[in-house]
Amino acid sequence: MPQHSTLLALSLTTHQAAVLFNYLKTLLRMATLAKCYMYYRIEDKGKEFGSYVKSGKLTWFVRETGSSRSRRGTIVFLHGAPTQSFSYRVVMSQLADAGFHCFAPDWIGFGFSDKPQPGYGFDYTEKEFHDALDKLLEVLEVKSPFFLVVQGFLVGSYGLTWALKNLSKISKLAILNSPLTVSSPIPGLFQKLRIPLYGEFTSQNAIIAERFIEAGSPYVLKNEKADVYRLPYLASSGPGFALLEAARKANFKGTFSEIAEGFATERWDKPILLAWGLSDKHLPQSVAEEFKKGNPSHIQLKLIEGAGHMPQEDWPEKVVDALRMFF
Repeated sequence: MPQHSTLLALSLTTHQAAVLFNYLKTLLRMATLAKCYMYYRIEDKGKEFGSYVKSGKLTWFVRETGSSRSRRGTIVFLHGAPTQSFSYRVVMSQLADAGFHCFAPDWIGFGFSDKPQPGYGFDYTEKEFHDALDKLLEVLEVKSPFFLVVQGFLVGSYGLTWALKNLSKISKLAILNSPLTVSSPIPGLFQKLRIPLYGEFTSQNAIIAERFIEAGSPYVLKNEKADVYRLPYLASSGPGFALLEAARKANFKGTFSEIAEGFATERWDKPILLAWGLSDKHLPQSVAEEFKKGNPSHIQLKLIEGAGHMPQEDWPEKVVDALRMFF
């Protein structure tokens, strides 16, 4: 190739790179502006029944319905990743009407609770989540034994391992769709988060929570609900990096094994309701059936037709009926 042709090709390549760079800068600027617009449009949504509670150096966002004088006892609801306590809003409202006192916190790093930078007061390990929950329950003056409801992956699993370490504090346990056996599959989201660089990119997707919910459900979220699930991820990079850190610190299969063994016969003697959405695309029904076989005398399986991975969001009325009968 003549020298001038080589220089021209090099010049074109450099020019194309500059054009591409400017185009990407423009896209990023537009995405940032769109993110800001979306945030200011929805920033006041999704805080039904909630208030901020200081616990040590951390501030939690906690939803509360009913009162300490409620005649039927206290229920604590724990959500999974990458969602928030908003999913329990209908269930806890209706159970308060039925006579229960209900609390549903956003785990640290999730929803509207604090999202400390890793290494600065909170490192998103299982032990730190457990310790923080212990302190919060003290601040809320939750008296033992109480009813516990847990759902979901990662921090949801930590809710179950916390229960295993605090058997005396729980009178009855209800589990909604959660990984409960070693055979439980790990969704692609958590696998992607553990990949260097790609995980950082994935964690900053503002629609990460709503896409995870919809991927496990037979339904598409209505806009007003999707707005709330994306709101924390629009507000700052904190929730994404908190999720990233928690996912990378987690020993998924080891935790699944601990749960399966810990709730087995002769190790757990409290009543368990396993309320399972049949249309869960993240976890098959076989996980629930296998878990029940581990402790058939204490585990009651209730299948919820039409509900997916988050039955409290898909069919809250059916979840309320099941919990009211169980508690």
